[in-house]
Amino acid sequence: MTLYHFGNCIALIYVPYYLTYKYSGLSEYGAFWKCVQAGGIYMFTQLVKMLVLATFFPDNISEIGNDIVGEFLKATVDLADLIGLYVVLTGIPGKGHSKVLTAGIGWGIAEVILTRVLFLWVGARGAEFDWKYIQKCLESNISLVQYIATTTLIWLWSRHDLKTNLKPLVTALLIFSSYKTLILEVVIKYLIIGPWIGLMLKALTTLIVGSFTLTIYAGLAQALGIF
Repeated sequence: MTLYHFGNCIALIYVPYYLTYKYSGLSEYGAFWKCVQAGGIYMFTQLVKMLVLATFFPDNISEIGNDIVGEFLKATVDLADLIGLYVVLTGIPGKGHSKVLTAGIGWGIAEVILTRVLFLWVGARGAEFDWKYIQKCLESNISLVQYIATTTLIWLWSRHDLKTNLKPLVTALLIFSSYKTLILEVVIKYLIIGPWIGLMLKALTTLIVGSFTLTIYAGLAQALGIF
């Protein structure tokens, strides 16, 4: 039964990534090794972030809400992810949608492999069933949408033909995406929101960011004749 639960969790995490890769047409572009390259840059970026956190925030184990300034400064380190994604995008040839999907999916897959496999192997194979593992799996699916949206925003931000009035909106969405985790954790803590409501809040926030991103991208793509 425990292995069955573990298998369900693994499928719930990785099947959406596989289906996104397969049915987005990336397999036709031979983007597998580009996804691997994106994963390698993800690992390097996380290593740099860990070194920065260990250097400037040693032994800081305060809970969210007790040290807002400290948590904000630590969350600022996540801006390195934007730099890493930008490096991935610049190294991928092709059209906008293939670059964005390759970078986003490769980055997301690397994240779930490094942060979820061991967690599920140790926890989901336990003697007792716990909903928190299902919640973590669903959260990984939300992260996939967020990574693709963030990558799209970086691609839009780097475009010289983006309308001037849209540049501040794209920049604001990028900054919000970097601090979204901290903001939601503070909201969940102070409003004493349960895990399922918190998961729905994360999904709703990601959906809003994704909707704005898709609208901007669709407008630019239509103007350039990409569609």
